[in-house]
Amino acid sequence: MLKKSRKSSKAIGALSSTEKSKLLQRLAELIKSNAEQIKVENKKDLDRMDKADPKYDRLLLSDARIEGLCHALHTVSELPDPTGQELLSKTLPNGLKLSKITDPLGVIGIIYESRPNVTIDVASLCLRSGNAAILKGGKEAHFSNLFLVSLIHQALEEKGLPKEAVTLLPTDRSYTEHLLKAEKYVDVIIPRGSAGLINYVRKNSLIPTIETGAGVCHTFVEKTADPEMAAKIIVNAKVSRPSVCNSLDCAIIDETQLANVVPLLLDGFKAYNVEVYADEASYPFFKKAQYPYLQKAQDEDFGREWLDYKVSIKTVHNAEEALDHIDRFSSRHSEAIITEDQALADKFIKSVDAASVYHNASTRFTDGEEFGLGAEIGISTQKLHARGPFALEKLVTEKWVVKGTGQIR
Repeated sequence: MLKKSRKSSKAIGALSSTEKSKLLQRLAELIKSNAEQIKVENKKDLDRMDKADPKYDRLLLSDARIEGLCHALHTVSELPDPTGQELLSKTLPNGLKLSKITDPLGVIGIIYESRPNVTIDVASLCLRSGNAAILKGGKEAHFSNLFLVSLIHQALEEKGLPKEAVTLLPTDRSYTEHLLKAEKYVDVIIPRGSAGLINYVRKNSLIPTIETGAGVCHTFVEKTADPEMAAKIIVNAKVSRPSVCNSLDCAIIDETQLANVVPLLLDGFKAYNVEVYADEASYPFFKKAQYPYLQKAQDEDFGREWLDYKVSIKTVHNAEEALDHIDRFSSRHSEAIITEDQALADKFIKSVDAASVYHNASTRFTDGEEFGLGAEIGISTQKLHARGPFALEKLVTEKWVVKGTGQIR
């Protein structure tokens, strides 16, 4: 399978920008015309999962999400081709003409968990950038992934291209172990999922790895913040889709703002049965309001990626204490400050070490499509090669091209 994928990458890398765009547009047509069957296959997966499991929402392919897949495919098809771009051009004193151009990475292995939409997102980005993709999805999305990949194969074969350009590995874990050791056939490994998955790949891969990290996201409500704005942002960041990595995990609230902000959070949290893990200072404010889903926070409740309708509350005396808390517990994904103090906001943006830093906005915007990138492989929390929404323009490497007239050294 890996040998065939390696061979197919040459065919994909040779396609013109127009040919790659038409391939993705055809795939969008196939997804739209097969929407009902996609839902049938998706239901097979959903029926095997408890609805109370936070992964259930990740697994679901609704009409709106299927339409979103089609929209993303068209968006990616219209983005500039990232390959073959000249980054540098010059003539050396000896007459050699030197240029540096962007080139496909080759074969990209993506290991991910229970989100079948990732199958289409990553396949489309890989194909548009001239790469072959080896997909290792989770067993939770087995039926959904199988059918979606069959549509990708149909689109490839209709264009006279090898279907192995997108290969879906069986869900058995032994295939992951083989993939991580296949340095002869695979150029880059990208894990997308839980901290456990990412750590496993980091420790076991012989292939260069680009991490799309877990999100432990904070929002700091500073003493000058507008309480209504702060409450609106916190509720949105927590409840709009808690199962994703850019959702809020911990609200950090200046002690002077507790009496202002906590009452404004109650209705929004109650509507979604949000379980609040409040520290010693904030607990009495929720208790006095008779908030029904209240727990006393323990040390282990900070630095947790909840991926559920749960949130921890940390009270601080000042901005320095908030920055220290973020530095200690952040996963370097997305961090936000709510403040009317521009100087402090500037300091926060400069000081916080994260892929995305926000001033007076929800962390839920850390997303390839929201940032106008079409789709994403994931959110990279490391600093080499890519950081933040890891999308089309980062799925390339560089190649030096040297043209001479017989020069020797």
